[in-house]
Amino acid sequence: MTDLGSAHVLVLGATGGLGGPIARELAAVGAKVTLSGRDPGRLEALAAELGTSVVTTVTADLTRPDGPASVVRAAADAAPLTGVVNAAGVVAFGSVEQLDDDTLDEVLLLDLVAPIRLARAVLEVLPEGGFLVQVSAVVAEKPMPGMAAYSAAKAGLTAFDAALATELRRRRIRVLDVRPPHTETGLATRPVAGEAPKLPQGLAPDAVADRLVRALTDDERDLPSSAFTGARPTPS
Repeated sequence: MTDLGSAHVLVLGATGGLGGPIARELAAVGAKVTLSGRDPGRLEALAAELGTSVVTTVTADLTRPDGPASVVRAAADAAPLTGVVNAAGVVAFGSVEQLDDDTLDEVLLLDLVAPIRLARAVLEVLPEGGFLVQVSAVVAEKPMPGMAAYSAAKAGLTAFDAALATELRRRRIRVLDVRPPHTETGLATRPVAGEAPKLPQGLAPDAVADRLVRALTDDERDLPSSAFTGARPTPS
């Protein structure tokens, strides 16, 4: 069992539809959190809500080559880190024929390259017994037409996490790859390209956040889409 009550956790994408609930759930179980996102106003509002649970906030652009490392350094300088949860990401819709270079670059950069850079930076500061959580997606297990670039990025992230987890076993640093089914985070309503198809009712973000934090507490090492069976959907 992992005692999150004595942990300091950096949450990236903290102002997003899933990152916010994750930060709230971590605070609810007693963890101290550092919040990171692109919008300083929304970060400060969340920090005010969470009060003394917040160590600091870090505004950052993860698409910059030094973005992930700068966030990790700022969080670690504020207080020794126990773990990192990466819930930042973007999505794009449309056929491969419609996929332009700018969209491809943006999706791969934020959903795959930035998490790899983040992992590289995290390894410099996490102690034995620490953890890195990367939020992938169900499309890593079942790629979807009309979401080829997003599916490829998430599948790549899941593969990267599996390899990294094996490398870090001797250091007792846990890598948890999280692949929730469609969740009502609002991400599909603000794609970087295209328009979302009609999607089934997604899971409630709070339910996904609760399952993720329970996985951390229970020392789970993988969280596939099947692990969310029974999680409550968002009320229609």
